[in-house]
Amino acid sequence: MQKVISEIEQRELAKGIKGRYFHTNSTTIGFVDIEKGAILPAHSHIHEQTTQITEGQLEMTIGGVTQILKPGVITLIPSNVVHSARALTNCKVVDIFSPVREDYK
Repeated sequence: MQKVISEIEQRELAKGIKGRYFHTNSTTIGFVDIEKGAILPAHSHIHEQTTQITEGQLEMTIGGVTQILKPGVITLIPSNVVHSARALTNCKVVDIFSPVREDYK
């Protein structure tokens, strides 16, 4: 299966945070645009998640530890760990979830 990322329907996750999601049999890949100043409230989910910053700077708090993510950085968010984020600049992020995010289909 092949898709053009820009043609995948975009969904708003929170104010200023919009993602396009591609699903395989075992993962969900998210291509996320985040506006400067946007906040992703603290939450957790059963999915293991990796987050890779491709553009911008994103402040993330994962399990109580705050770090600044920049292009070229990838981080792991283990299953059921509380995490949040705040965009210090406009950002582009690639998230990978396992298992599939059925709620994003």
